[in-house]
Amino acid sequence: MLRISTKTFDELTTSELYGLLQLRSEIFVVEQECVYQDVDGKDQKAVHVIGTKDHKIVAYTRIFKGGDYLAQASIGRVAVAAGERQHGYGLEIMKASIKVVEERFKETSIALSAQTYLKRFYNSLGFIEKGGEYLEDGIPHVLMLKG
Repeated sequence: MLRISTKTFDELTTSELYGLLQLRSEIFVVEQECVYQDVDGKDQKAVHVIGTKDHKIVAYTRIFKGGDYLAQASIGRVAVAAGERQHGYGLEIMKASIKVVEERFKETSIALSAQTYLKRFYNSLGFIEKGGEYLEDGIPHVLMLKG
């Protein structure tokens, strides 16, 4: 069972910060073979949505209120550990993230930069493509909006 918690940067423990950076690196740097600066100075403004299973971070997103990253609220760094993807944790962490945006920030318009191959997944959550495909760190993406 996935246990979801939400924390600001200052509320993260050292172990949680290490765990979420490790998960992000495993997926976005190693698995996707993408060399980029993940520690980008934006984590301090983000709210971190963390999914743990057996005391290990296996799902994660970071969210921003409107104006802190994009004009509207946004969800990014959506990550689920490779060995845990068959359990639907991506859907769980995204639903929780949308709820946090709506409840904590009182915003219903949400943006995300989706890897193109995940468009249908985000469509199922109410996100719609806006504009054409673009490369972000060498990977095809599309801007998607909800609300």
